[in-house]
Amino acid sequence: MYEGFFSGRVITNLFADNAALGIAAVVMTLVILSGGIDLSVGSMLGFTTILIAVLVQQKGMHPLSAIAIALGIGTVFGAFMGFLIHRYDLPPFLVTLGGMFLARGMAFVISKESLGIENAFYNHMADFGIPLGGKAALSATALIYLLLFALGIVVTHFTPFGRNIYALGGSEPSARLMGVPIGSTKIAVYALSGFGAALAGAVSTFYTTSGNPTTGGGFELDVIASVVIGGTLLTGGVGTQLGTLAGVLIFGTIHSALDFDGRLNSYWLRIAIGGLLLIFILFQRFLTRTSALTR
Repeated sequence: MYEGFFSGRVITNLFADNAALGIAAVVMTLVILSGGIDLSVGSMLGFTTILIAVLVQQKGMHPLSAIAIALGIGTVFGAFMGFLIHRYDLPPFLVTLGGMFLARGMAFVISKESLGIENAFYNHMADFGIPLGGKAALSATALIYLLLFALGIVVTHFTPFGRNIYALGGSEPSARLMGVPIGSTKIAVYALSGFGAALAGAVSTFYTTSGNPTTGGGFELDVIASVVIGGTLLTGGVGTQLGTLAGVLIFGTIHSALDFDGRLNSYWLRIAIGGLLLIFILFQRFLTRTSALTR
């Protein structure tokens, strides 16, 4: 039943199929590490896909120019939410919830229906692959994800900005006393989240060669679940990018296993992820209490 499940081709496809999820999870890790949350990533992904599709297919714009515009809008959108959160001391949950509805509404303003993309650049991207032996090849979407993941590790764990994020998530009052630039760090984190969601949307258009204003429904929950399953505390200050990679691969592996089985419906993916999420949250709670008792 699962013959060939652990082949090189399936493993490389695991990265390609979950590239959008992985890209959004890299930046969501930064958001959660800082003690925040971003519920707008799914809507921003959908907005980006339909924006790029309209600019390329109907306006005749080069895909790279369209992607650059989408990334710029996503970055500004995220930075604006970060500004509201910091300037007016608003809960990230509520601000990004508003951002979720706003981005989804903007997607439907652009187009109410899905739109296919027929472009030579997209054909080249679909055909691109770095051979790894046998039938395995690293696709363009997988390569983009892995490059962003490597960059995420450097930023999170080896830069002053990353240390500021950990300090902010650990304790904002303590971080302020330590001289951490609270405002600029928060704004930068949400700007990166908007950029990552837009990039995930651009990668999604490579994968589907289309744009759809409804794309990304529930996507933010998959992203948050992957980050939490990877060991990042929802309270902030604890977590790693390697853990998030593991969470994304766990999510993708369960999905692939269901596809290989062929007898189980897709809702079993939700059941499995929900069960894992509850287990990891309880485990995190246990570790937090144990750590508090040993101090």
